[in-house]
Amino acid sequence: MAPVGVAVLALATQGAPAWQGALLGLISGLACFLPLLSWSGVYVGALPWIALAVLESLYLALLGLVCALLQSRPWQARIGSVARIRPLVVALAWVAQETLRGNTPFGGFPWGRLAFSQADSPLAALASLGGAPAVTFAVALAGGLLAAGVARLIRAGRSLDLGSRERRLGVVPVLGVCCLVSAAVVILAPALVPRPAAGPTGRFIAVQGNVPRPGLDFNAERRAVLDNHARATQQVAVSVRAGAQPRPDLVVWPENASDIDPTRNPDAANVIEGAMEAINAPLVLGAVLREPSPRESNASLLYLPGRGLTWRYVKQHPVPFAEYIPYRSFFRNFSDKADLAGDFVAGKGAGVLRVPSRGGDTIAAGTVICFEVAIDTLVRDTVDHGANVLLVQTNNATFGFTDESVQQLAISRIRAVEHGRSIVHVSTVGVSAMITPDGTAHQRSALFTSDVLAADLPLRTDRTVADRVGPWPEIVAGGALVASLALLALSRLSRRR
Repeated sequence: MAPVGVAVLALATQGAPAWQGALLGLISGLACFLPLLSWSGVYVGALPWIALAVLESLYLALLGLVCALLQSRPWQARIGSVARIRPLVVALAWVAQETLRGNTPFGGFPWGRLAFSQADSPLAALASLGGAPAVTFAVALAGGLLAAGVARLIRAGRSLDLGSRERRLGVVPVLGVCCLVSAAVVILAPALVPRPAAGPTGRFIAVQGNVPRPGLDFNAERRAVLDNHARATQQVAVSVRAGAQPRPDLVVWPENASDIDPTRNPDAANVIEGAMEAINAPLVLGAVLREPSPRESNASLLYLPGRGLTWRYVKQHPVPFAEYIPYRSFFRNFSDKADLAGDFVAGKGAGVLRVPSRGGDTIAAGTVICFEVAIDTLVRDTVDHGANVLLVQTNNATFGFTDESVQQLAISRIRAVEHGRSIVHVSTVGVSAMITPDGTAHQRSALFTSDVLAADLPLRTDRTVADRVGPWPEIVAGGALVASLALLALSRLSRRR
């Protein structure tokens, strides 16, 4: 339905004044983001949810304004038959809007992109060619073509001689039909793009230990959360020692598996190392570190049998208003929940851990934590640093029984296709899954259950076209849109003279 939504906004802004286009964009944004982000207010109230939805909708207001300007009469007069490039302009505007929204303010919030709605669509295959921006471009182009086709058909119907039924039945609005057919081709043709999934494999176990209770106080019993993950791992270890299943190359626990800092608390470290030694395999887990004091770090830690803690990655993009509050004293005036957020610092550098596999290969696991999976550059950096598999460690306990976890899983599926990498997507409470490079999610777990997923996943080193072109699709789209707006400005100036 995403192309239809794009088409509706494109049609509504055709010939509309700029202010009306902005208003239509704002309404479209609210219609999208209020339900999409409803999970953000489950435990903190309606105000943060509505504020976030309104903020994101402002970017669609800007999009609506741009669409109105670029479909205005001066623009049509400047370029002649605007219908031939209107879908392209709409697609460029969508990509530019998502780029801006994904980077501003406070580092951006790239949730709810058109691309992330296409995990089950043929369009997902385009992620391997140009990343998420290419998928968004194709969705918006299809929507723009739908809008152009409908507009042509309506115009053809109005231009007929209503007194001549025979003429009315004999007219074939060729351009309108061509636009609609082109939209179908844009949507379906990417199914021909190959999605390779072969390669040497590594054995992974993902442990979803569950928490005592959902909500903001999910870690009120921090030791219970840690014990849940250790217990589940030890149960699997019994099966491994009995030969019922092969020993894993890597065991993955989710974000916040240990909110007790194991680098400062020997008891927590003993629990982690005990579980690791029981299964006799490397263990990577999410932990909260009480450093640099008095602040905190959201980290991923690697423990090796016989060696203990050997590697760490600190989350590079703490979530504003969740893991830290910018201008905290100011926002206290609007919500008494301002002090519930932590004060996490940002890490530096891509997270890629390396451990040997049973088959003699090296597992180079690119690690991102929670919302980082939605940020193009952070995921791409791990592949640029040699990752042949990706780990997404997340904690969805603070969003209850909502669709947040499913939305996040869809993002991981697009990332798998984009980079041609398997993904171990593991949550404290679900939804967890093993994702193959073709974007298929296997062994999906249920919410708020204890579960253990085990799979042999392909380890791929080939770089996709998307890896090679990097951010250039967004740069080109932004440059083309700026050039279009400049052309419009010149057109209006020349008309005034």
